[in-house]
Amino acid sequence: QVQLVESGGGLVQAGGSLRLSCAASGRSFSSYAMAWFQQTPGKEREFVAAINWSGGIRRYANSVKGRFTISRDNAENTVYLQMNSLEPEDTAVYYCAATSLQTPPISHGDYDYWGQGTQVTVSS
Repeated sequence: QVQLVESGGGLVQAGGSLRLSCAASGRSFSSYAMAWFQQTPGKEREFVAAINWSGGIRRYANSVKGRFTISRDNAENTVYLQMNSLEPEDTAVYYCAATSLQTPPISHGDYDYWGQGTQVTVSS
């Protein structure tokens, strides 16, 4: 079992930055691939970024490439999402997720554990 708690969301102007954190508790955090998804009302959760256990594999949605960076600190049991050059279209609830799969997938159905989400609002 892994418990995930996101933090760092908030209100920011377009062009600004935020860093989301996801603190994990439970067993063997370093053995899990981690990801961030976003969700807006009436839509399914959409893939944003993912990272494997070592940080050697990172995947990004096309919409965030060059603006967002995912990273992890296995000693601190934490995964991060650095969000730069934010756009109003980035407004969503952001969820952290964990999977035991080695290569981080982009489908939300492949993730076993989820946090409660943190709201990110980007004003124009």
